[in-house]
Amino acid sequence: MSSPSFWESRQSQKRVEELKECKEKYEMWEKLNKDTEQLKEFIDLVKEDPSFREEVDRQLQTLEREVSNFETKVLLRDKFDKEDAIVSINSGAGGLEACDWAGMLFRMYSLWAESKNYKVEVVDCLPEESAGFKNITFLVKGKYAYGYLKAEKGVHRLVRISPFDANKRRHTSFASVDVIPQVSEEVEIDIKSQDLKIETFRASGHGGQHLNVTDSAVRITHLPSGIVVSCQAERSQYQNKQTALKILKSKLYNRLQEEKRKELEEISGEKKRIEWGSQIRSYILHPYSLVKDHRTEYETSQALAVLDGELDGFIEAYLKTKDV
Repeated sequence: MSSPSFWESRQSQKRVEELKECKEKYEMWEKLNKDTEQLKEFIDLVKEDPSFREEVDRQLQTLEREVSNFETKVLLRDKFDKEDAIVSINSGAGGLEACDWAGMLFRMYSLWAESKNYKVEVVDCLPEESAGFKNITFLVKGKYAYGYLKAEKGVHRLVRISPFDANKRRHTSFASVDVIPQVSEEVEIDIKSQDLKIETFRASGHGGQHLNVTDSAVRITHLPSGIVVSCQAERSQYQNKQTALKILKSKLYNRLQEEKRKELEEISGEKKRIEWGSQIRSYILHPYSLVKDHRTEYETSQALAVLDGELDGFIEAYLKTKDV
């Protein structure tokens, strides 16, 4: 960095970010060592004076939380873990019940993002008139948003007494969650203008009254792949088009990576567990309260707290299992 030629390189900002990341992890490690040594001293004091026991317990709980946070941060080292996340929720079969469940999942992720000081921006949605969404796509903006939320990709199952059933019967609903990183401008993806079909339409749902009376929403179809993306979040048709193009670029890159992964598995003869399209987690609200992740076996009886955004336990369990 002290070399004049360093700042002339296009990679200089990237290297500065890498250095900052290394410093943050090193400082966290140093603090954990310091706190551990301090705790050892308190433990020695307890042997002489039992009144210090309460303070030792308090410091131990704090240290355990900090160690867990550090472990999670270290596990977030894949290429795009630091990027923003593009999240899509699609209701499954079941009509209104499934749409309401998709709405509940959107609320859960919004509350989780709020607890992390992340920003949520709805890009496109098709609301159900009575409750929830048939589908909704939104951005979660913040450092490591994708690294955390990639744990949520898959089918989510809800079991509850339906609020829409006059006979108060138990219903099972499904919704699928897809999560991909919003790739940076540095990633090269060749998108030819002749391969795009661009349409405008009148927006609905999120965005305010202005969006409902102008053809500001944009739908882009990538003809070779068949991928369709829409954006109706902005007032400007141009801004919606730019956002849609960014999402299309991310989806195309994600598809390319998936194809490469499948090729490697075929060459090696490796059979890996399929996550997309499979049931990854069950949320049971009746006849008992339980949320269980079927990949990691992590579970909690605090189902309502999970639906209020307390997802960290599930995310940490996934990252630690994935790394084994």
